[in-house]
Amino acid sequence: MLVIPKTLVVNAAKDSSELVAKLRAFHNASQTIEAKKQFKWIGLDLENGKCRDNKEAGVLEPAMSKIKSLKFATEAAITILRIDDMIKIYQPSKEDPNSYANAVREGRL
Repeated sequence: MLVIPKTLVVNAAKDSSELVAKLRAFHNASQTIEAKKQFKWIGLDLENGKCRDNKEAGVLEPAMSKIKSLKFATEAAITILRIDDMIKIYQPSKEDPNSYANAVREGRL
């Protein structure tokens, strides 16, 4: 789960261990301390190199796009699993039908 935040922080040329540790601390506090439930909205501000409240900053993830992506991936997997025929590509013969060997084999000579 931390691969994406670490990669984003490294790509922003910031200290990944420090920022990701702060982010984890905020999220842990939001899950364990009732008074700090609002910390669940804390995210990374990579321009300034610190953690911020993403809800206040207007950075929200649309749940509908995630749901549609999951539905599409599920449908694609089901479609792939339903394929029960092996698809073969017919490769045409490279022999010349008018060659001497074919004429002899067919009795034309």
